Amino acid sequence: MTYRAPINDMLLALNHGAGLMAAVKAGHYGDFDAEITAAVIEEAGRFASDVLAPLNRVGDEHGIKLEDGKVTTAPGWPDAYQRWTEAGWNAVSGPEAHGGQGLPLAVNAVCTEIWSAANVAFGLCPLLTLSAIEALDAHGSIELKKLYLDKLISGAWTGTMQLTEPQAGSDVGALRTRAERASDGTYRIRGTKIFITYGDHDMTDNIVHFVLARLPDAPAGTKGISLFLVPKYLVNADGSLGARNDIHASGVEHKLGMHASPTCTMTMGDHGGAIGYLIGEENQGMRCMFTMMNQARLGVGLEGVGIADRAYQQALAYAQERRQGHAMGKTGDGSDPIIAHPDIKRMLMQMRALTAAARSICYATAVALDVAARGGDPKVRSEAAARGALLTPIAKAFSTDIGNEVAYLGVQIHGGMGFIEETGAAQHYRDARITPIYEGTNGIQAIDLVTRKLGTNGGASVFALLDELRDVVGRVEASNDPAFGTTGAKLREALAALDRTSRWLLERLASAPNDALAGATPYLRLFGVTLGGCMLASEALAAGGDGIAEPARYVTLARFFAENLSVQAGALEKTVTESADAVTGADAVLLG
Repeated sequence: MTYRAPINDMLLALNHGAGLMAAVKAGHYGDFDAEITAAVIEEAGRFASDVLAPLNRVGDEHGIKLEDGKVTTAPGWPDAYQRWTEAGWNAVSGPEAHGGQGLPLAVNAVCTEIWSAANVAFGLCPLLTLSAIEALDAHGSIELKKLYLDKLISGAWTGTMQLTEPQAGSDVGALRTRAERASDGTYRIRGTKIFITYGDHDMTDNIVHFVLARLPDAPAGTKGISLFLVPKYLVNADGSLGARNDIHASGVEHKLGMHASPTCTMTMGDHGGAIGYLIGEENQGMRCMFTMMNQARLGVGLEGVGIADRAYQQALAYAQERRQGHAMGKTGDGSDPIIAHPDIKRMLMQMRALTAAARSICYATAVALDVAARGGDPKVRSEAAARGALLTPIAKAFSTDIGNEVAYLGVQIHGGMGFIEETGAAQHYRDARITPIYEGTNGIQAIDLVTRKLGTNGGASVFALLDELRDVVGRVEASNDPAFGTTGAKLREALAALDRTSRWLLERLASAPNDALAGATPYLRLFGVTLGGCMLASEALAAGGDGIAEPARYVTLARFFAENLSVQAGALEKTVTESADAVTGADAVLLG
């Protein structure tokens, strides 16, 4: 089956769960006309269904090829990319001064989910380009912006992030790629990078690489890393392409999934060194790179949401068509569709509820980042930046975990046919697996949440968010709607567990940091199931007054999440606060 963007679900999550309409009404979005949001999303959904979704299976089966130093993508991909850029999709959130449409990041976040759901391997390419645009716009020189920014924003050229090296992995401070100053103000880059997504391809005539490297006199560790722009083809002063630069794909990886996305080993310096241009200041590369990585982390979270929604749609369709067994209480001849069986209903509801919660968390992250950039009041911008920083690791890790869990359930609902490649369910499962590893593993995201984001201003950002969520729970309880069941009580219990666990971690960070680190991953999950449940409840309350057809289904969805998933909060609290010794004392088992 093809993909259809769930427009109503997306608009409800964006406008109410994520708070876009409230931010617009408060004046934080300037003169942005929120009425155009639906039109943009609907058009993106049509393009995804008509152009990108049909190529998803083609790309998975065909993969990519490296021959004579050139990477070729699957049949139809270059044409689809050209149509995608001609339609202006790469420029949705780009700055208007350089040819972008200037729409909010939150609107583009919905589009990113759509591209990921239709064809996640295709959507990876522009996701990285958008991150490159952010870094160049924030830290690049006027000259570099003039030569490169317009082309990146239009999508005529694509961008990459080059961090990882064979010996370094996530320990970026251990990188060995070297940069040497040249007399003309440029740099010569020599080294090897691995796992570079879209490091080479045939969809555009130039690729702009953002490369981390170390100068000869740089300090050790991450404090001595610089960021360089290294184009595949050098660019002349008039914007035309010049000579081939000394950077090339020396290998491609053979992967579990994402077969249509080139993952390259990139080699620089075989012929004297790749010419690079400094981004920002020397030895300040990590600060510049984090501009790219934070954008990419949200994008990868949205990949998780997109894959989850595609897997859910396919599983739902299969469950309505596949007949097997008799549903309890049914009479008559013939088998019933498997969707009539309670356990299938449970799995489908779990798929949909987890997807919806992850979607809302990602959209809320995008809204916070928007307000941090667009808000007119410095205090509002500061608070929004703190909220965006807090939510980013949750959006990335929770949503990509959900992508895997939902794709897993999709295979299960298909039964034996889910293990057969022809159904497509297995591809979602394979493609999803890389997302918890991309852009800092989910363990790293959990550590970031606990060691950096939780303790900011003594936990003020976390406790301010919890206060807002308590207000949502209060409104659920005040509604006296029996359709909510025990939603209010279950969410209030989850919030109490999250509050207590947050305070415990803050204390342990100071007194026993390894205890805090041992509980980082279950803490992030605790945050996700609590935040997600409250956001779905907020959307359910809004659905009744937002002209949405069948608002009762959003109440049912919120109730399912609260009563089946948010109830995990108490167990997760105990895992964090009572099991650290079992983790820190595990050497006797693991190394004995």
